This record gives sequence, C-alpha cells and structure tokens, in this order.
Amino acid sequence: MKSTNYQRAIVVGIFVFVGISIFILTVLTLGSQHKTFEKSIAVKAFFDNVNGLQKGNNVWFSGVKVGNIGRVKLHDDGKVEVDINIEVQSVKFIPRDAHARLSTDGLIGNKIIEIFGGTPGKAFVENGDTLAIEAKVSSDKMMNTLSKNNDNLYGITSNIKTITDRLVKGEGSLGQLLTDQTLTKRLDNVMANLQTATGRIDQISANLARYTAKFNEKGNLAGDLVTDTTVFEGLKQTVSRLRQVADSSQAVIANLQGATLTVKDGLADPKSPAGMILKDQNTANQIKGTLSNLESASKTLDEDLKALQHNFLFRRYFRKKARKAASDSTAR
Repeated sequence: MKSTNYQRAIVVGIFVFVGISIFILTVLTLGSQHKTFEKSIAVKAFFDNVNGLQKGNNVWFSGVKVGNIGRVKLHDDGKVEVDINIEVQSVKFIPRDAHARLSTDGLIGNKIIEIFGGTPGKAFVENGDTLAIEAKVSSDKMMNTLSKNNDNLYGITSNIKTITDRLVKGEGSLGQLLTDQTLTKRLDNVMANLQTATGRIDQISANLARYTAKFNEKGNLAGDLVTDTTVFEGLKQTVSRLRQVADSSQAVIANLQGATLTVKDGLADPKSPAGMILKDQNTANQIKGTLSNLESASKTLDEDLKALQHNFLFRRYFRKKARKAASDSTAR
C-alpha cells in the first residue's frame, strides 16, 4: 500500500515538475518575444486615434523589431498617449527627430507602431522623449473615399454606356462613321486618293533627286552651270552684253520715237512740204497738173522715139539691135 502511494507521489511530482517547466518556458518565450526582460527606455507619442492598438504590440524601426507598447491611455483633450518601450541596444540607431506612425503587421495583422525617418548623425532618442507622429488616414476615411470613387466610377461607366449606345444607334459623326457604309466608302476613296498622291509625291521626289544628281555630273549644261566657273563667267558676260544691247535698243527706240514725232509734227504743219502735200489743196492740184504734164510729155517722147526708129539714119541701128536680141533669146 505504501509503495503504491509512493509511486503516485512520484508521478504527481513529475507532472508538477513538467507543468512548472512548461510554464517557465512559456514565460521565458513570451518574455523574449515581447522584450520583457531586456533593458529599455520609454518614449511617448500622442495620436488622435490608435485604431485598436493594445499594450504589448510590437514597435518596428526599418523593418526590425526594437520594442513594444507599454501603455495606452486617453487624455482629457481626446488625445491618446502611447508609451513606447525601445530596447537600449537599438537606441543608437533611432535619431531624436524620428517620427512614429500607426501601421499593421502584414495586410490584416495586429496594429504596431512604426518609427521612421530622422536625420542620421544627430542625437539619439532618450528616455522620456516625445516622438512626432505622422497622421495616417483612418479606415473610415478610406472607406468614404472609396465610396466616392465608386460613385464617380459608376457615373463614368454610365456615361460610357450612353456613348456606346449612341454609337451603336449611329448617332453623331462617330456613330455614322461606324454604321454608315457610304461614309466608310468615302473614307476608303479618300485614303486611296491619299495613297495615289503619296505615290506621285514619291515619284516627284525621285525625279528631283535625279535632277539634282545631274548637277554633280561633269559635261552637261546643268553641271557646268553649277561647277564650271568659266561657263558662269561667260554667262555673266553674255548677260552684260545683252543688257548693253537692251540699253542701245532703248536709245534707238527713243530716237525712232523722236523721229516719228518730228514726222508727225511735219505732216501736221501745213507750212512744211509734207504738210502742204497732205493738206494744201492748191499744192495738190499743182502736183496733179505736173504729173499730168509728165504723162503727156512721156507719150510725146514715146512717139518721137518711134518716129526716130523709122528714120533712115537710125533704121540700120535698130534692126541690128533687134537681130542681136533674137539671137540671144534663141541661145537661151
């Protein structure tokens, strides 16, 4: 009986020892995770809303855990005072002008305090300092903003639906473009004409390229005009001579115009010979009489010459002359 009680006592003692050991390991593990047994300094930060931040939550700096939350309490002014415990060994990395902000451990994890920023090389945080905070948009504000964005998106989609309905019905210029086959054919014709014009422009460009290439060829007129200075000087001299000829022609034309005016004035003057001939009736009658006398004198002279041919003194001479004329005509 005594042995049985003794065995039970041993088993109970073993269970108690194992339980105490597990309790101690648990305390040590949790303490190591929460940095409970490490030396730390306490700083403060004041927030408008901590969104469920609790005592014991972690504190991070540059993605590394450097402490935990010591206490969270409300002030009379509505601010929330948060005591932040920072490990002594991490103090040398956190500048005194660093900021604190609320964040989460992962996408939907626990709330944490994230320390960031600050000027490297300046003094580090000390016990009792108050960190500046960065205002963070609350989830309610985010939801309100998302709600407004959803409303705006709904309005945009409604407008797009209205526009697409009008396009399907063929309303407006763009709707006609999508539905009217005649307008589409016209656009196709315009594009074809543009392609033809582009081909012609390419051809013109090629012709211009060939034409300009001839300027670099020696032996042709275009190349000589551009490159041969002798031909260019000759052309300059020719142009100069043409200008001289043009100037001389202008002088001749001026002289002719002066002579024409003189003749015109002489014809218009009844005292000049030409004017008398054109405008004086007596002079004209005298000229007519003179011409009439010359005509009658020429007739008389012709009759005298005929009579002279029949005179025996000149008859032989005229016969000899007639025979010579006949022999010349026969020889031809």
